[in-house]
Formats: sequence, structure tokens, C-alpha cells
Amino acid sequence: MTVKEALRKWEEKSGEKASEAKDIKLYGQIPPIEKMDPSLSSLTSCEKLSLSTNCIEKITNLDGLKNLKILSLGRNKIKTLDGLEAVGDTLEELWISYNSIDDLTGVDVMKKLKLLYMSNNKVKTWVEFEKLKGLPCLVNLLFVGNPLAKQHTKKGNWRTEASKTLPNLRKLDGEIIIRKEQEEEGTSSKGLPT
Repeated sequence: MTVKEALRKWEEKSGEKASEAKDIKLYGQIPPIEKMDPSLSSLTSCEKLSLSTNCIEKITNLDGLKNLKILSLGRNKIKTLDGLEAVGDTLEELWISYNSIDDLTGVDVMKKLKLLYMSNNKVKTWVEFEKLKGLPCLVNLLFVGNPLAKQHTKKGNWRTEASKTLPNLRKLDGEIIIRKEQEEEGTSSKGLPT
């Protein structure tokens, strides 16, 4: 199925015009969407777009989505983060778990990204993980299920190393990060010795 066909069905079902809608859900289409085609550029008002559970291989045609804040692409066949440049200035959340991403090149274009859910992908090295340092606003990361996280969880140092690499993180893999200085501030604010 094409995005154009999926949008037509969505409009029929919702009674809304896709070009004016803020929240568009095209997940789990039957047959699945295989390409992010140019009809996406008509979604100029869209703030939240869900294309999860399809068969999309590449991120493309986001040029017209000037208001996009949340993009959901989980459970597809995406291998790279190329194609996000067009929404790099607005995107705050990227949901891209259960894909085949092993290279994080291009992730740094998303300067406002606060939440990145990319569990169960194929990131294996710290070199790739360190590219997340280019996301100054990132505070919530779901990374469980990547080979790097699995390997270091077995060693018992995943949370420590990941939070050292990304000092702005507040939540990792669903758990709040408590840093040593926060613990010290917490005890001293209660009047207890540190």
C-alpha cells in the first residue's frame, strides 16, 4: 500500500482532511506501507505521525512536515536514520524500536529531540552510541535489546557507562537515573551528613 492510499482511507474513516490534521495514525496497514512517498509532504499541520508496524525501509519525504514533533516508525525495516534532516528543528520524540539500525550517523540533526525509543535494533559499538552526544535535549532513552546494551548489561556496567556518556539523560530503559551528585544533594538537603 502507498502512503497516498493509506491517507485516503484515513480521511474516509476519520472524516478529517489529512492536510489539516495534527495526529495521523497509519500504523499496521494491510497490506503494509512499503515507502514513505511524496504524499507525506501534504501533512503540513501534522504534529504526531505514526507509521509503525509496516514494511518501510527508508525515512524519506518529510519535507512538508514543518510542525512534526512526534514520529513513530517502530516495527519496520529501517536500517539508518538518514532522512530526518527535514524535521530536525521540530522533532521532540522519535519512536523507532524494532528496526535494523546499526549506524547512528545523522542522529545529531535532531536538536530538540527529548525522547528516543530505539530498543531492539542492532547498535553494537560505543562509537555509534557516542553519536547520541549530539542530541543536547535528550533526556529519555530506550536502548534495551541492542547488542551493545545486552553485552554491557551482562557485565553489569550498562547503566553506568551509558549515563556517563550521556550526562543529560534522566531516564534510561524505563528507569530514572540517579547520579551521585543528586544523591548527595538529596541527603544534604535533609540535613543529614553527606
